[in-house]
Amino acid sequence: MDNWRVAVLGDGGVGKTALAVQFTLNCFVETYDPTIEDAYRKQLVVDNKMCFVEVIDTAGQEEYATLRDQWVREGQGFILVYSIASRQTFDRLEVFRQSMLKVKRQKPIFMLVGNKCDKTYEREVSKEEGVQMARNFGCDFMETSARTAYNVELLFTNLVRALRQTKRVEPAGGSGSTAKDGKPPKTKSKGCIII
Repeated sequence: MDNWRVAVLGDGGVGKTALAVQFTLNCFVETYDPTIEDAYRKQLVVDNKMCFVEVIDTAGQEEYATLRDQWVREGQGFILVYSIASRQTFDRLEVFRQSMLKVKRQKPIFMLVGNKCDKTYEREVSKEEGVQMARNFGCDFMETSARTAYNVELLFTNLVRALRQTKRVEPAGGSGSTAKDGKPPKTKSKGCIII
């Protein structure tokens, strides 16, 4: 079973906690209570293989920006969230993206998410703008609704798939040399081996 730590980043009030709770507990949190840091855990099956996902729900407020580097350092995958009903949260995405790029040595694996897509009459950011921003960032994009659970499970499933792809790119057995018995040398692995 593979384990993934996913940090949810974005401005305050975009629905980061609601997404984490909907994914792990299958319910919607109606009240807004600003988060400093919470963690949620869930086991799920992705492509017939069990995995364990820990979701780090982070603070979006600027006064917690110093903690952001720690959350990014601990995360393996990221969900960058804005509210489709708030242009300001969309405009601040670059701040969170820059945090990821600054802390991670290689290109971070993340998805751009326009949350609250159930609020169609309050929309301030078009789906096309989200798609274009994701293209600029070099990541996948989807719209979700934590309230209705629309695309929430799919979001985490797609992120796990993307994280697994990065593991497959890395060489499993090193340089390909063999031991005296003709078998590849045994190495200690830090996770799962895909055969």
